[in-house]
Amino acid sequence: MDFISVTPSAACLIESLRDIGYSMETAVADIIDNSITAEATAIKINFSWNESSPWISVSDNGHGMSEEELINAMRLGSQHPSNERPEKDLGRFGLGLKTASFSQCRQLTVISKKNNKVSGYEWDLEWIKNNPDSKWEIRVISTDDITNSPFLNKVFTESLLLSDGTIVLWRELDRFDQSEKKLNSLVDQTRKHLELVFHRYLSPGAGKKGVEILLNNAPLEAFNPFYTSHSATQELPSQSIQLEGTVINVQPYVLPHYNKTTRENYEKYAGDDGYLQNQGFYLYRNNRLIIKGTWFRIIKKEELTKLIRVQIDIPNSLDHLWKIDVKKAHASPPEGIKKELRQIIDKIAFSGKNVYRQRGKKLQDKIKEPAWNRIQSKGKIQYVINRQHHLVTELENQLIPEQQDKLNALITMLEGSFPAELFYSDVASEPESLNKPDFDEELFSPVLDDIIQLMMNQGITLGEIPNRILSSDPFATYPDETKKLLKEKGYL
Repeated sequence: MDFISVTPSAACLIESLRDIGYSMETAVADIIDNSITAEATAIKINFSWNESSPWISVSDNGHGMSEEELINAMRLGSQHPSNERPEKDLGRFGLGLKTASFSQCRQLTVISKKNNKVSGYEWDLEWIKNNPDSKWEIRVISTDDITNSPFLNKVFTESLLLSDGTIVLWRELDRFDQSEKKLNSLVDQTRKHLELVFHRYLSPGAGKKGVEILLNNAPLEAFNPFYTSHSATQELPSQSIQLEGTVINVQPYVLPHYNKTTRENYEKYAGDDGYLQNQGFYLYRNNRLIIKGTWFRIIKKEELTKLIRVQIDIPNSLDHLWKIDVKKAHASPPEGIKKELRQIIDKIAFSGKNVYRQRGKKLQDKIKEPAWNRIQSKGKIQYVINRQHHLVTELENQLIPEQQDKLNALITMLEGSFPAELFYSDVASEPESLNKPDFDEELFSPVLDDIIQLMMNQGITLGEIPNRILSSDPFATYPDETKKLLKEKGYL
């Protein structure tokens, strides 16, 4: 058999790899993965506008790389994805360093120090583009090059002068609107992304040593999407799934209802996309978040399950079955696991929905004379005005038959025009923004007098009146203000 070489063009292939789908924040996260794999305890990320010549660096105090190891790290496809890897290895394809970097810059410089020996190499995409016959060649960065370059010397001195470790430097950034404002926006997005993706490294729990990550000298703060610090967060029983001799741990949580926490924290834990979109599974591989806010098309996202978030932990040995991509931003469970996850969802969905149902039931039990009644019949639900309410019946009794018909027509019109779709949209997007009208004492005081007189005419004792009032709409909605009025009138 005869064979010929069809080596791909470096210039063409590298340009294609730049569009693999990284964003700035996912690209930086991929570089941090390498630092964590190198057992770094401190990672520094620096963004600089640098007078319209922006650069980004990620440096760490990990174990560093020898010259041979660095050359291999700079090679595309430096390891086979099916190779067995150390348990804590966050890589897989041997592409992350290069593809993440190429997606954002045209000049990638890596300097590493191991056992006090410094090595450096550089990919220069512009040089490769202008020298298409150069094949797959990287530039050597010698110690003299570092010493003679004020910029490289400054970066090296600040990061590696006193310890082993690695610096990844991006220059010639060309993948964003070239403005300082846009760079600052990317910095903010990156901070939020990293605080979520690496929150279990930033705050590993009692007795465990975490990783310090600084962004422009400001420490990142772990953002735990499960809000475990709040007493109202429900931690449901954890479950395990066996797959190919390994254990997948599943830990469900139900976040607090918005009435159980502050408005600031409710909005914080909603995330940029809100509770409705951020419900679902959060897949972690070696404590690193891979994908969030998805039910893997097992169920639909709905209002009553929006407070449910489920932590799934898998080892890196199952990457191939979960179809984790190069960017570590996509995953899909194998069909057998989907069946197990569906059973888990069926068990936990009840708890999530109960957060809302129980609140509704408590409210229904508390208010003995509501202004609105909920009627369920033949699978349909209607909300109708309570025509037996004291205020309605009293008004009706004061009207002549023709006026009573007009009152009933008005009530029917109000019931039929209840803005259900608009109300649902508001509850789904910003329930904490829904508010009742302000209490108007001049309006409520004479109504309260009429209700009290009506109750007295019906033989209700003075001792019972306050409780009856406070369990009737609209006064039940304003308990503190109503108690104040009752006290002023001598009924409390």
